[in-house]
Amino acid sequence: MRDHPDSTSAFREHSAIIFVNSAAGGGRARVCLPRIQEVFKSLRMQAQFVMPKSASELESCAHNEILRGQHLLFAMGGDGTFQALVNASFGADVVLGVLPIGGGNDFASALGLPSDPAEAAEAMLCGPPRYVDLVRVRTADERTRLYAGGGGVGLDAEAARHAGGAYRHLPGRFRYIAAALHALAGYVPLGIRVDFPASDMPSFEAKALLAAVLNSPTYGAGVRLAPDAAVDDGLLHVVLIEAISKLGVLALLPRLMGSGELRTARLKRWLAKRVKLTTNRPCLFHGDGEILGPTPVELEVVPKAVRVLAPVLR
Repeated sequence: MRDHPDSTSAFREHSAIIFVNSAAGGGRARVCLPRIQEVFKSLRMQAQFVMPKSASELESCAHNEILRGQHLLFAMGGDGTFQALVNASFGADVVLGVLPIGGGNDFASALGLPSDPAEAAEAMLCGPPRYVDLVRVRTADERTRLYAGGGGVGLDAEAARHAGGAYRHLPGRFRYIAAALHALAGYVPLGIRVDFPASDMPSFEAKALLAAVLNSPTYGAGVRLAPDAAVDDGLLHVVLIEAISKLGVLALLPRLMGSGELRTARLKRWLAKRVKLTTNRPCLFHGDGEILGPTPVELEVVPKAVRVLAPVLR
């Protein structure tokens, strides 16, 4: 692995550690695990499956494995599971993979991985590693975290909180839309200021439904907030949706549930390397569906931050 191989065939001699989130996707791991084990076996790759009890335990286990010389690490779960693995391994000489069994899987989708986790495993293990960007966020409590896909503040952060609770057993996009509707019932539009440090881009202030900072084209299980984004373009895709009435939000739902597209004149977009989000009342920022900390938050892109396994680009 030290010679940065061009394909997985160069490191099949290495064993793989797969960290399994047994709670992801409503417990899909138990159903999918035998098929994924068979994929590794068919490719004659040694694989050890570990089931940590929490994200913090996953990070601790991954860190220890890296110190022992482990170079090939997988997250079997959703975007939040992969985020934990990224934070444990950032800066180390490793190659990462994601086996999508979560409720969102937006980062896996951005890599071009099939939605079926066994098919995703086969596609990854037969393809080359590639560099991808990450987003570094510093919250008001001076905590710094990395995330891979999308993050935001406002209605979506409230929805992320509900999606991990009462609606965690609903499939895919329906989970996030149901959670968003729950959050919408008592939601008051948020005053948000968007600044672009070290740039001549003007600041923007508005009453907003949400503000998001994405590395991937989608989040919330396929909601296409940044359709032109790529995980290796070296840019943050900043999106703000100005305040919309509750009836206006409901009118957007049919298209959201179908194609994931969000079409409204109340949507603003920017491309940036750095961004700061400040709110007029205390609220929380989420990344990859995980609550990361309070506003104000400062974010920056970390280009070519980690190597991940991905299908062959066509």
